[in-house]
Amino acid sequence: MPAERHHHYHEVHRSQHSGWLRAAVLGANDGLISTSSLVLGVASAQAAPATILLTGIAGLAAGALSMAAGEYVSVSSQEDAELADIRMERKALEQHPEAELEELTQIYIGRGLEPVLARQVAEQLTAHDVLAAHLRDEVGIHDLQRARPVQAALASAASFTIGALPPVLLAWLWTAPGLSAVIVASTLVLLAVLGYVAERVAGGGGMKGALRVLLWGTLALAVTAGIGRIFGISAG
Repeated sequence: MPAERHHHYHEVHRSQHSGWLRAAVLGANDGLISTSSLVLGVASAQAAPATILLTGIAGLAAGALSMAAGEYVSVSSQEDAELADIRMERKALEQHPEAELEELTQIYIGRGLEPVLARQVAEQLTAHDVLAAHLRDEVGIHDLQRARPVQAALASAASFTIGALPPVLLAWLWTAPGLSAVIVASTLVLLAVLGYVAERVAGGGGMKGALRVLLWGTLALAVTAGIGRIFGISAG
């Protein structure tokens, strides 16, 4: 009889990527749509090439810093709440260890374990890392999902910058007529790719994600192009 082979099986859960995926997609979409819309609006107003390029660069810088600041403040608030819960739980474990052990036992009973087994599991997890056990199962704080403000801010700024670069580069390098048309076409293509990839990574088919961002991207481009044309005519 050949020896039995034990194959390691590991499931990849999509929800593990939800945090960074949301921030990355949001930042890239925001950078692409907002900067392309700015450049398109100014180009539709028949502004000078230098003005169009300056508008794109200013939109990139302001947007990236705004995304970083907003994400830092938001995630810092989440971190403050987590730290407050950690201090509260640590104090409760020091003052009422038996009550906390019973609370953990009741949590496992509520999840379907028999009372005796639930007590054993609670005792073993408490012996291993009492604070981590209570934070995970009582409070819902996991190490993989802990708030990291600086990391979140840098990731948001970087993703916004990546999304904003294509229209800025076009404003810089495109010297032939038809800049507005090129910006619209490239932006819609990139938005479709971003939406498709984001939904595929999340476990979906991809087409719905592409259509969603195309809808809102087209609306943003149309509105800013219209505003630029109206003010361009007025200025002329």
